[in-house]
Amino acid sequence: MSWNEPGGDKKDPWSGRGDQKGPPDLDEAIRSLQEKLGKIFGGGGDGDERSSGGSSSGNPMKGVGFLAVGAVVLWGFSGFYIVDEGNHGVETRFGKYIGTTQSGVNWHLPAPIEQVQIVNVKQQRFIEVGYRKDAGSVPKEALMLTKDENYVDVRLAVQYQVKDARDFTFNIVDPAETLKQVTESAQRGVIGSSTMDFVLTEGRSEIVTQIKKEIQDVMDSYKSGIQITSVNLQDAQPPEQVQNSFEDAIKAREDEQRLINEAEAYSNDVVPKARGAAARKIQEAEGYKEQVIAQAQGETNRFSKLLAEYIKAPDITRKRLYIESMESVLAGTNTVLVDVKNGNNLLYLPLDKMMQHQPPSSIPMNTPQSTVDLDQAQPHTRTQTQPALEEEHVVERSSARGRDTRGR
Repeated sequence: MSWNEPGGDKKDPWSGRGDQKGPPDLDEAIRSLQEKLGKIFGGGGDGDERSSGGSSSGNPMKGVGFLAVGAVVLWGFSGFYIVDEGNHGVETRFGKYIGTTQSGVNWHLPAPIEQVQIVNVKQQRFIEVGYRKDAGSVPKEALMLTKDENYVDVRLAVQYQVKDARDFTFNIVDPAETLKQVTESAQRGVIGSSTMDFVLTEGRSEIVTQIKKEIQDVMDSYKSGIQITSVNLQDAQPPEQVQNSFEDAIKAREDEQRLINEAEAYSNDVVPKARGAAARKIQEAEGYKEQVIAQAQGETNRFSKLLAEYIKAPDITRKRLYIESMESVLAGTNTVLVDVKNGNNLLYLPLDKMMQHQPPSSIPMNTPQSTVDLDQAQPHTRTQTQPALEEEHVVERSSARGRDTRGR
């Protein structure tokens, strides 16, 4: 039989609710909560008094006060925060900036009154323009028009870091996207004012410097709190469609430069040698000129002095000059003079041996060579068994020529 049928005990089957005469007592619930808080905060004695019937009407409010104090303490502790090394904390009060905190333990009024945003000011951040590491080239960003109306594919990587946490947080909504757009704009401006050859060859460092300066100027005008640390030109090349033709042009230019360098090297090798040879010839000619002049002057002075001596003693000077001239002429010849006056002795002269020991020299045209020719015509050695008349005839011929020469 169910509990609500006639004759039933009118009791519900759920935990003795049939015994409940009315709604639960609110004071009892508060008292129970107060006892639990008293145990937590050391208020166990107060709970004993209330259990013995000594509770007053103010006790429930006291428990609420304990609860409120605990909540306030926990709320206050939630305001402590730690800023790591290399970070700055940007504090705001109801969204308004109030200050920047450095690394260490700091405290602010807990939320929702004050909030703090941690900004890493030492981190090296970077953006990519014209390419992505995982996707390769981005033609929309990479293709640019040069001053001479050519297309180039330029890829940049920009590194930056935060120099002012307040400006970085409040002045720009999306710093990375803003920096990317500024970089692309500055890059197109610099590339558009340069020629294609300048961009692809010797102008890379100058272009990077100009782009970095323009980016920094624009970001400073925005008060972005960003410091550009480096701009790297990853690649600069013509579009893919004309890559082969451009490589051929580069090879031709390199061959031209190589030939020019070789010609300059040859010129630098030949011209100094030619100039040195010309200078040597000039110096030799000047030296010869000075030598001839000096010799002529010396001969002139010598002749003047001889003339003065000749005027004083003509005969003696004439004889001395004749003797000196004969000495100088006969000293370089192979002529052998033998003066045999009134002598009948047989002389043995090994003329061939004597001529071999003498140094070779040029024989003047007017020098007598009878004896020399005779010896060269008969190179064999004469012995004492040969007729004496032949040897004596040769000696007399030489002696007669010597006397004839001195007589002159």
